[in-house]
Amino acid sequence: MSVYVGIDVHRKRSQVAVINEGGEVLANRNVPNGTQPVLGVIGGLPPGTPVAFEAAFGWGWLVALLEDYGFAPHLVHPLQCKAIASARLKNDKVDAAILAQLLRADLLPEAWIAPPPVRQLRAMLRHRAQLVRLRTLLRNRIHAVLADHGHDRPAGCWSGPGRAWLAALELPAVSREVIDDDVALIDALQVPIDRLDWEIHQRARSEPAVKVLTQLPGVGPFTALVLLAEIGDISRFGSARKLASWAGLTPTVRGSDHTVRHGHISKQGSAWLRWILCEAAQTAKRHPDFAASYQAMARRRGKKIATTAIARKLLTRAYHLLTAASGGEPASREGRQAPGELAFSHEPASPRSMT
Repeated sequence: MSVYVGIDVHRKRSQVAVINEGGEVLANRNVPNGTQPVLGVIGGLPPGTPVAFEAAFGWGWLVALLEDYGFAPHLVHPLQCKAIASARLKNDKVDAAILAQLLRADLLPEAWIAPPPVRQLRAMLRHRAQLVRLRTLLRNRIHAVLADHGHDRPAGCWSGPGRAWLAALELPAVSREVIDDDVALIDALQVPIDRLDWEIHQRARSEPAVKVLTQLPGVGPFTALVLLAEIGDISRFGSARKLASWAGLTPTVRGSDHTVRHGHISKQGSAWLRWILCEAAQTAKRHPDFAASYQAMARRRGKKIATTAIARKLLTRAYHLLTAASGGEPASREGRQAPGELAFSHEPASPRSMT
């Protein structure tokens, strides 16, 4: 007898529902997160039993548990699971049962589960980006304190002479304390940033696809690795347009009868992918390949939308490069509509630079 499992995952506890092939609920229990509590509900089920759960906060441990014990994990796209979102009666017990029922009926909107090496690469690259953002925050705080006292150094404050100038400034006691503390934190952050930069450099040297992607303007080794980590297996996408849609770089479309309205980009998918593409676009928009189209769109739609349009063009080129490097043929070019595919126009909107 076939059985199906739905799990509504939360930070500390999860609701686990088990149903049979007839849709009858065999179990529906709330358990603490952890190997033994979850196995206490599903441990006796046969290997290969499908298990559905939403892409919620902290789902990685559950995937590892299910794979280790021979279950078949199915990651559910939370925004597309309308049966749960629109239910009149909504609680953990109902949500877990609905996930199991949708799994039984093969109606789940599934998301791709990245393999552990890809998830680890994402974690390293995101960690480095967050540390750099924190360093930038601290530098901006120092600039704010200096501006509050009418000080500025056009040559910058972070070189050797800049640090000496900063240390020699006469400031009120509290302002001096804020600057000294922020400088100490910046110096402390530089150690892990340098270590991560070395690890990323070594990883980039050993990854052939990085050399392929760095042919693109504005794309360096770090940007290339982020693209590879966030996109994952390029063969998942039948066309560059589908990749752009998955990345949230296509406009939202609202249509009824003969009226069709295109809005801003959907911003669904990986926020990190959109961020790094828009960072690369800040450089690419000045490259001869993109400068003319950027200037034309900037005049018509504004600089932010034009920059995001260049980000999508970069992603399109990256798709074709990666597809060719993997030995495959792109299913369709950007300007050609593939069978069964919605035609999207290019209307975008914003972010900014680190290659």
